[in-house]
Amino acid sequence: MDVKAYAREYEPVLRKADDVDVDLYERFGVKRGLRDQNGKGVLTGVTNISKIVSSKIVNGKEEHVDGQLWYRGYNVIDMVKDFGFKRFGFEEVSYLLLFGELPTDEELTRFKEVLGSLRTLPTNFTRDVIMKAPSYDVMNSMTKSVLTLSAYDDNASDISIANVLEQCLRLISEFPMLAVYGYCAYNHYERDESMYIHFPDPKISTAENILRLLRPNKEYSLLEAQVLDAALVLHAEHGGGNNSTFTTRVVSSAGSDTYSVMAAALSSLKGPKHGGANIKVMKMMDNIRENVNVKDTDALRDYLAKIVDKQAFDKAGLIYGMGHAIYSISDPRARVFRKFVEKLAAEKHLEEEFELYAEIERMAPEIISEKRKIYKGVSANVDFYSGFVYNMLGIPTELFTPIFAIARIVGWSAHRIEELINVDKIIRPAYRSIMEERTYTPYEERSARTAD
Repeated sequence: MDVKAYAREYEPVLRKADDVDVDLYERFGVKRGLRDQNGKGVLTGVTNISKIVSSKIVNGKEEHVDGQLWYRGYNVIDMVKDFGFKRFGFEEVSYLLLFGELPTDEELTRFKEVLGSLRTLPTNFTRDVIMKAPSYDVMNSMTKSVLTLSAYDDNASDISIANVLEQCLRLISEFPMLAVYGYCAYNHYERDESMYIHFPDPKISTAENILRLLRPNKEYSLLEAQVLDAALVLHAEHGGGNNSTFTTRVVSSAGSDTYSVMAAALSSLKGPKHGGANIKVMKMMDNIRENVNVKDTDALRDYLAKIVDKQAFDKAGLIYGMGHAIYSISDPRARVFRKFVEKLAAEKHLEEEFELYAEIERMAPEIISEKRKIYKGVSANVDFYSGFVYNMLGIPTELFTPIFAIARIVGWSAHRIEELINVDKIIRPAYRSIMEERTYTPYEERSARTAD
């Protein structure tokens, strides 16, 4: 039996069986994707971990404002400005997200020591798990590794808060190795490239360790590590409403173990509509360079218009990296990250490339507004620049989304613990059935009709 042919033959059958009239969503008051037409999510819970602000009420009316992102009561922009180009902030922010308070020097030192001591994998795990059956999809490799790690934990199913915290701290520390080793294994076996496996340094930051593990000579500049550190901070958490964090909450509410929860979150994040968005930006930029003289402003504008009109690139009608489900006037992560991007571009002598991104950032909102009926503003989101940064750092495309996961597992961990502490109910949404009842015909009667 040719299963592929069978599946292709029955695809129309599936589409007919599962087709739903989109007008029914509005008739029954169902929010598709749990969002209204303005992109505002359906309220499903409360959290004290982070907050996103994109509008305010003025004289009884909602007005869009520059986006804000808050971690545990602190404005992220203020934090990034404080440590940017001075010290590494990801570990400090991780402590804040997990424990709710900014650490003292002593608390931060101890926290870093704990993470450093956990930057190790079980004996022969890299050889027996990561290097066997390597995959081009590093997110799948990470998911497999996370689930397998449960077999090395005698208390894998224990969901007491102290045990869950220990498991989360271990995974936060191990994620860089799971990602980079997974890529190195694939790059070696599938591309016949030399393989190098470096041990992490327990005394340096997460950002530094990622670059150390990835590069054959273990070398990197201070600015490179600082920019990657800023990217990790800005991706560490983004409210409870994003897809992967909601997945974390849903699976946690079922009483599942930490490894299963994080595997589910990884599976959610890997989608191109979530964690893989910056890859689409990079592919779009390659397509623009291939088809346009990027120094010709008019030609660039015309091509962007063609992209929106579904006449160019992937014909999806999207300028990737522009717009966000919540932010309208601006994405605060993109605003603060832009300065890091510009400085790194100067160090890499890629000023012209940075100017191309900046020019598209200026043009795109106007073009989209002209071409589309939109209910809120459009601005660059953090994914517009993150792929460019990773490319400048020599990080392969296969690791773009895993880098996101290395950062976001901190937010997932905080939300998992908050869910376990506060909500003792399984998340169980409702669906409005539009199924028509039919009279069942016994098998023998149906068989007789077929024979006739």
